[in-house]
Amino acid sequence: MSIGSATMPFPVQLKNPIRIDPVLLGITLTLLLGGLVVLASASISTAENSAGDPFFYVGRQAVAALLGAAAGFICLFVPMHFWRSTGPLMLLFAFGLLVVVLVPGVGHTANGSTRWIRLGVFNLQASELARLCLMIYLAGYLVRHNKTVREQFSGFVRPMIVLFIASCLLLAEPDLGAAVVLVAVAFAMMFVAGARFRDFFVFAALAVAGAGTLAVTQQYRLDRLTGFMDPWADPYDTGFQLTQSLIAIGRGEWFGVGLGDGVQKLFYLPDAHTDFVFAVFAEEFGLFGSLLVISLFSALLWRIFSLGIRAANSEHFFEAYLAIGIGTWLGLQAFINLGVNMGLLPTKGLTLPLISYGRSSLIVAMISLGILFRIHHELVVDGNKQTRRSKKKGRRK
Repeated sequence: MSIGSATMPFPVQLKNPIRIDPVLLGITLTLLLGGLVVLASASISTAENSAGDPFFYVGRQAVAALLGAAAGFICLFVPMHFWRSTGPLMLLFAFGLLVVVLVPGVGHTANGSTRWIRLGVFNLQASELARLCLMIYLAGYLVRHNKTVREQFSGFVRPMIVLFIASCLLLAEPDLGAAVVLVAVAFAMMFVAGARFRDFFVFAALAVAGAGTLAVTQQYRLDRLTGFMDPWADPYDTGFQLTQSLIAIGRGEWFGVGLGDGVQKLFYLPDAHTDFVFAVFAEEFGLFGSLLVISLFSALLWRIFSLGIRAANSEHFFEAYLAIGIGTWLGLQAFINLGVNMGLLPTKGLTLPLISYGRSSLIVAMISLGILFRIHHELVVDGNKQTRRSKKKGRRK
């Protein structure tokens, strides 16, 4: 017997054993466990200086990994139709998070940005969970209004209004990087849903123009942009982070200086355990280690997008859109983080998924992966049912 309604999403007794994608699980565990090792090395000096405990950050990250794994495990037992049916509630919850974080006394401010909600001993970064909720809502919208999205401008405009409001709330924190990632993820989901190219062109042009205007009208953003273009022109101010990151990567050469033997993390490289953890890794493991990390993220994206394609071929379109959204988010955030570390992109303040220190980011990533494992399970079960039906029809003939 199993119960799978919107009020009781958890099966009391499973009809089918849970089917786990072993490749996706292996890649995830490799990045997660390897990330904890890298984080321990990158944060040891900063943690000792700020908290008196060299394993302060890695311990907190490990706890977040356990919480994320528990939450992801729960999601593994939640039927996908539950997420599909709660899309409007997810939208309201996402907007609630983005509004509450801006309330004085509720939102926590650090480094000039108000992005966190205090939850006792844990600070929740509102944009991380809100992004996942918005993806769930958008996937449901694209299923319910697919014909309108494909054929009418109004079908494209409605989710764009939602994105505009969410982006304005993110910019109020301010968090331009999160807004850019959210818009890009939504565009990717709408593209695979079949939205018209001319609609994309109009809103993409508006988005680029808006981002460019924001970049040049805020002095600190303009400093980041000019510092990125020529970091060596001012290596002790606007170009300091990037020059130190490039020094770390350059010191790694082919095989690195060895785990724990990097020197840039010793108060030379700012945010060594968050935004620039890849630079520390490159210094200690060299070019070959860096290529391994890039290969692992590439394999992760390949597996997630393959899952989305399988879902679309099986006419599980909600699952397909959501998988594409999650894959685009993880891939784009990893690309931006690596690009920032290597001097290919301006500083954005985005973590490297599953590796950088960031408890909210890690927990939400684990929840998202739990949903992906559930999608895989339902596709396997559905495929087995279709196979049994085909065999029964063959016997009757």
